[in-house]
Amino acid sequence: MSATPRKRQLVCIVCPMGCTVTVKADGKRIRQLEGVRCPHGRRYARKEFLCPERVLTTTVRVKGGRLRLVPVRSSGPIAKAKILRCMNRLSRLQVQAPVRAGQILARNILRSGADIIATRSVSVSS
Repeated sequence: MSATPRKRQLVCIVCPMGCTVTVKADGKRIRQLEGVRCPHGRRYARKEFLCPERVLTTTVRVKGGRLRLVPVRSSGPIAKAKILRCMNRLSRLQVQAPVRAGQILARNILRSGADIIATRSVSVSS
């Protein structure tokens, strides 16, 4: 007995064409892709349907800095299913000033393969 067939529409973001792709699947098995105009879009639609990923951007608290928060981003995409847990972990993180732009504040967060990197420098408060 197969899973209930389902249909999902995605908009491809790989190139400027922005194809609307319809994915028809049984559970995790993709049966058909409609509306894809290039191989890049085909790869994107499969990846987005089976295991979507996002780059995480947020802030982390700073102790002793001129700013109380430092903006951060992940060094690469993180599985969408892990984003909320990453945010929870980062909400408990506090780093000591000074912080420099590009500094890694959390390595391989939740074994995602991505580091959390400061995107701005924060000097020590005077």
